[in-house]
Amino acid sequence: MQKILKWLTSLIAVGVAIFIIFFLISINSNETSINLAPLEHKSEVALNEPKNIWLDHFSKTEKLGYFYPVNEVLIQVDLNEKIASKTIYKLSAPIIDPYQLFCLKEELKQHQLKYYLKKDKNGAELLIYSKDIERLNSLVEVLKNYQISANVGLYKEDI
Repeated sequence: MQKILKWLTSLIAVGVAIFIIFFLISINSNETSINLAPLEHKSEVALNEPKNIWLDHFSKTEKLGYFYPVNEVLIQVDLNEKIASKTIYKLSAPIIDPYQLFCLKEELKQHQLKYYLKKDKNGAELLIYSKDIERLNSLVEVLKNYQISANVGLYKEDI
């Protein structure tokens, strides 16, 4: 068995060596192709013919100094419905120091409310506009724990 294995491995090695030799000879042959043409750089300028667009007709016509309004759009909206005014409540809280602002922001994150911070010469005031008065009143009660005085008022906006 060992003799067969010894001869088989040497036979496979000789076969691979012969394959590699023929492969290298075929790659590195000195034959040149007769059909090879030298490379040339051809530059051609493509002339694009102008396309007829239906908008061009309107831009070229003129009657008594009037041009067709090509870019105009007509939108008709039916506004027969009466729009009711919505009542919006406003919570205002004056801010004295940065700690109060931090506490207020954390509570607003928990209540998931958006706010507007108004700064002027007199100080800063945080304003919250909402339609839910119960939510604003519960926030006022929570802010009393942080000694933040907040009050809820009526903010009416007609839409």
